[in-house]
Amino acid sequence: MSSSSAASQPSPIAEAGPLSLCAREPHVPADRLVAEMVPPPRFDSVRFSTYLPDPNQPSQTEAVQVLESFAGGLGGAHASGGGKTRRGLLGFGRAKAPKAPAGPRGVYLDGGYGVGKTHLLASLWHATPAEPSLKAFGTFVELTNLVGALGFQQTVQSLSGHRLLCIDEFELDDPGDTVLVSTLLGKLVDAGVALAATSNTLPGKLGEGRFAAADFLREIQGLSARFRTLRIDGEDYRHRGLPQAPDPYSDDQVTRAAYATEGASLDDFPTLLDHLARVHPSRYGALTDGLKAVCLTGVQPVPDQSTALRLVVLADRLYDREVPVLASGLPFDRLFSEEMLNGGYRKKYFRAISRLTALARDARGLVAG
Repeated sequence: MSSSSAASQPSPIAEAGPLSLCAREPHVPADRLVAEMVPPPRFDSVRFSTYLPDPNQPSQTEAVQVLESFAGGLGGAHASGGGKTRRGLLGFGRAKAPKAPAGPRGVYLDGGYGVGKTHLLASLWHATPAEPSLKAFGTFVELTNLVGALGFQQTVQSLSGHRLLCIDEFELDDPGDTVLVSTLLGKLVDAGVALAATSNTLPGKLGEGRFAAADFLREIQGLSARFRTLRIDGEDYRHRGLPQAPDPYSDDQVTRAAYATEGASLDDFPTLLDHLARVHPSRYGALTDGLKAVCLTGVQPVPDQSTALRLVVLADRLYDREVPVLASGLPFDRLFSEEMLNGGYRKKYFRAISRLTALARDARGLVAG
């Protein structure tokens, strides 16, 4: 095979060596974004029946019962007629959309890390009696990215015929996003769309410890009224009866594992952090397409908040796709500084640590004894 043809065609893993995240710059067309708003692969097969409530936490059993009832109530016709006729009614300034049923049009799952909120949210999506094209599932970040890609009015029109919109990891990081999402969800509720969300903070408390502007808090209160809140108590299941995260491996161990594992990537951690700054976070899912494992050398503390927030998004996408992460350098619980862990984004950072720790456990089998 000539050098030119070798460069244009994929080679067997033994010849090509590991992949590199830093060599990938994926582009995702905007028209695919709505169609791809489904539960991630990790949650393809979850159902209410596969959620195992902790017998010492009655709130978990109650949440399952409430959500099963909520899903059953979403059968039948769309609250406002649904489909293309609905979208035609949403020409702003033209005919008014029919009123949605009174009362909360959503459920809000609040609880700590690893109590199974995403499992329950995905189970609700699967249990709702509607075609997949009439249900949407995405993270808060993915929803704001959708608005950025399509524009506000087109996002409303694209989602207004849905029976259900599920929003995972509801986070409000700045007043602009608060106003944007609050307005968007208000439009969708008026259009008859049911809502479900997860978060680590009660709706009325979102934003506390971050921003104190009166208009920000006013937006939060208006948003919280749209949900029935379900508190889910319990300890992080990723730590229940499981060993501590393995200590980091050596650079040599990680490199050899990357070469020995088909579909693995191998990157220097600081170089990967630099690369993430050049790829929009909405494309981090595509960045990980097809990977069987991620191998990182030289893990060290992230240098600043912007870099840390990008790493959080990547950790979420890897966790969604169950991609093991094998690393050398510092353990993952030392990624973020004390200042970061005590700041306004601490919930995101603790979530990333929890998820990367779980993926590090999954990666132990990649290292030869």
